[in-house]
Amino acid sequence: MTVEQCRAARALVDWSQARLGAKAQVSEGTVRDFEKCKRVPSGDMLVAMRSALERAGVAFLGDGETIRGGPGVRLKTPTAPRSPVQDGEAGIIQNSEM
Repeated sequence: MTVEQCRAARALVDWSQARLGAKAQVSEGTVRDFEKCKRVPSGDMLVAMRSALERAGVAFLGDGETIRGGPGVRLKTPTAPRSPVQDGEAGIIQNSEM
């Protein structure tokens, strides 16, 4: 997992560095330092971080699996369509005439 993949994967699932750390059982500082290129975590920590993101629905793409050929990320499944507003619930008023 590259630094860029880590940042992009967190953005896809809307996770903070702290949340990724908690889910991967590593410190927030480990995630922060990795993303700032200050240090590379141990192999076990990188695997734990990637696994946590994969469990959250992120798919990691290797070289050649994206349009421009570089590594990337995407969601494994498309986001669920939003359900329509049920009768009697708040929503957009289509006609405000009384």
